[in-house]
Amino acid sequence: MIYRPLCAIVLALLFSACASDPVPTEQLRLTEQALTQAQALGVTAEQSAPLRQAEEKYARAQAAMQDADYKQARIYAEQAELDARLAEAQHLTAKSQEQLAELSNRINRLRRQLGGLQ
Repeated sequence: MIYRPLCAIVLALLFSACASDPVPTEQLRLTEQALTQAQALGVTAEQSAPLRQAEEKYARAQAAMQDADYKQARIYAEQAELDARLAEAQHLTAKSQEQLAELSNRINRLRRQLGGLQ
């Protein structure tokens, strides 16, 4: 009598341990979106190591999907998304620094011009 509930519990644990990872379709969509955003800003894989890595990891994620290795696909897709976002952030930071340098040059020119007026 005690063995039946115990067997049921053991079987339930075994089945839950064998459950496969869900298909990471949402993560793949987020990764594609991050890659598209970075590319829309003009970031290229030739210019950016993080974007190149993101594209490589996304390709690995797609290969893992073909093999039905959903856990590995999700891991690669998450890494690819983060790499694409890093590439985007680095690009935006570089653009901001360029704009800051240009504004600084303009301010210095104005200071020199104002200094000549006194």
